[in-house]
This record gives sequence, C-alpha cells and structure tokens, in this order.
Amino acid sequence: MIMRLGLLRAIMIFSVIVVAVIVGAAVFQPARQQASVADTFSRPLTMPVKGVASSNVRDTFDESRGTERKHEATDIVAPRGTPVVAVDDGIIKKLFLSKPGGNTLYQFDPTEQYAYYYAHLDGYAAGIQEGMMVKRGDVIGYVGTTGNAQNTPHLHFGIFKLGPEKRWWEGTPINPYPILMPTSSRTKSPRPAAG
Repeated sequence: MIMRLGLLRAIMIFSVIVVAVIVGAAVFQPARQQASVADTFSRPLTMPVKGVASSNVRDTFDESRGTERKHEATDIVAPRGTPVVAVDDGIIKKLFLSKPGGNTLYQFDPTEQYAYYYAHLDGYAAGIQEGMMVKRGDVIGYVGTTGNAQNTPHLHFGIFKLGPEKRWWEGTPINPYPILMPTSSRTKSPRPAAG
C-alpha cells in the first residue's frame, strides 16, 4: 500500500511537471512567433495616416486592453477626417463593421502573406470596395472614433502574417511600430504619450 501511494505520488508530480512544460510552451510560443515574424518582415510600408511624423507615433502593441487581451496594433492619433492611406500595394479583402473596431478595412499585400488592418475609420474613401486593387499611398479611408475608440480620433493599425487558409480575421500579429519607423529611429525610444 505504501509503495502504491509512493508510485501514485510520483506519477502525479511527473504529470504536473509535464502539464506545466506544455502550458508554458503554449503560453510563450506566440511571443516567439511574433518576434521572429517581425524580424523577417521586409516589405517597406508607408505611414498609414497622412501628415503624421513617425516621431509622433508610440509603440502600443503590448499594451493591455481591458483584462483579457493585448492591443496587438499601433494607434496613430490624428484629427478626425485625416486621410488614411494604403501602406502597401495590394487588394482590399474586407470592409467590415465591428463593435470593437467600428468601420474597418482589411488589405492583403500583393503576395497575400500579410493582412493590414485599419480600424476606427470615420468612413471609407469614395469608391473603395472589396476586391479592389490599391497602390501604396492611395487614400482608403479617414481617421475617426467608430467602434470602441471613445473620444480620441485615431487609426488602429495592425499587421497579421496570414496562415495557409488566408482568412482576413486570423493570423499571427506582428508589431507594426518598428516596421513603420525609419531605420534611423528604430533604436531610439518612442516619444512618451501626452497626458
């Protein structure tokens, strides 16, 4: 009986260790994936909000939003109605109204490896529609406060590495901030937020 209890205890301890290792690997896997994808992202992108200097953009990717999620995007503050432009050539895959993102637009890059996500738009530019090809710098929408943006007009801009299914609503998030920064400012600290 004592030997059985000892064996049972050893099996339980071993099981707890195995579960901890598996859970730990699962928890830390996305962070490693996100970093490696960002390191290999080689497409040059245009600042998605016209007239905004890179020095006025903060890295908000890892900030918490509520208690359950990370931001996984860069917020670019600008006056309502400021033109939002395509960061890259590509195709408009989805125009979507969502509760958190408001008026949103998903654009795929020309290779359909990456999705660019533009949210809280005040509206879309005239003629913008799903399936439309756009060029880098084309106006696609306007900065707004739709969705859960509250009272601060801004563009919520995200990048996702697409999976083989090419689903616009899925993908591995990539931090846009270092990609949008000029090479010379990538090593500098981001400017602190006002107030």
